[in-house]
Amino acid sequence: MTLTRTESVDEAIALANSTRYGLQAAVFSRDLRTCLDAARRLEFGGVTVNEAPTFRADQMPYGGVKASGNTKEGPAWTVHEMTEERLVVIDL
Repeated sequence: MTLTRTESVDEAIALANSTRYGLQAAVFSRDLRTCLDAARRLEFGGVTVNEAPTFRADQMPYGGVKASGNTKEGPAWTVHEMTEERLVVIDL
């Protein structure tokens, strides 16, 4: 694990987003507004707040962006992946 000191939240977010990977990120702060703003701006498949980025519960969606994968995991994604959609037109 590497820790890099930055001068601002904006600089930290820019540094994090500059990586080619995007699986999970974590934000640690007492200010929830700062955390939610960072979560919106971070280019990652998931963002945890005041929790390690390795946190995962089986029922939650999980997956990355950029070079961290092109799929999602979790029950909802499994159902979607195993569902075949069809169009049915009925003229009554």
